[in-house]
Amino acid sequence: MLENSRPFPVLNLPVHLLTDYTGWLLNRLENKQGTHVVTLNAEMAMLAQEDPTVAGIIQKADLVIPDGAGIILYLRWRGQKQKRCPGIELAQSLLLKIEHLREPCPVAFYGGKPGIAEQAANRWQEKIPGLSIMTNHGYLNEQEQQQWLQTLQQKQPKLILVGLGVPRQEFWIQQHRYLCPDSIWIGVGGSFDIWSGAKTRAPGWLRDNNLEWLYRLYQEPWRWRRMLALPQFFWHSLKF
Repeated sequence: MLENSRPFPVLNLPVHLLTDYTGWLLNRLENKQGTHVVTLNAEMAMLAQEDPTVAGIIQKADLVIPDGAGIILYLRWRGQKQKRCPGIELAQSLLLKIEHLREPCPVAFYGGKPGIAEQAANRWQEKIPGLSIMTNHGYLNEQEQQQWLQTLQQKQPKLILVGLGVPRQEFWIQQHRYLCPDSIWIGVGGSFDIWSGAKTRAPGWLRDNNLEWLYRLYQEPWRWRRMLALPQFFWHSLKF
């Protein structure tokens, strides 16, 4: 029986509370129910407060998962004991399980610097030799972009992971998901960098203590301006 995805409001944005996001998505995939997944964190939530277009995309998404530590704390303050679901881990879980579906499930990686998505795909195909992955980087010119869109429409990958960063990846998915209406589309940020080996994830003890953002700041000091969204999010949390 498919688990009911009940939304809980976080700063007027829906967060769907499930115990098994992967199982829910695999069920949707087998039933040809196209799905746009948004991985919500505090930074994106604050961006949505400033940009109604971003807020609209999140509100219309089929599944919004609690990706960031701030979202989890917000839920806990309101009596919702929900486990954090990082987008990279959800995507990994799907990649590990789709080979067991009744029908072939080709995958698409789109985004990152040239060569990164391809390297990430190669590593995944070493783990799962039967996994079919088409790739393209996120710096396409207009002609290359049109060719990529045609490829997606012709090949109909069932799982499309888009790593263009927030909110560009969300805009791109909203604009093009009609090309593969039965597919699962997920914005995965910098996941390809990690899968390719170009970057590393925070150690487990930092992730377990909701401090992965601190490790990302250590790796990418230029993100400090974006991290100002965290105190802003907590301030807004007190008002809602």
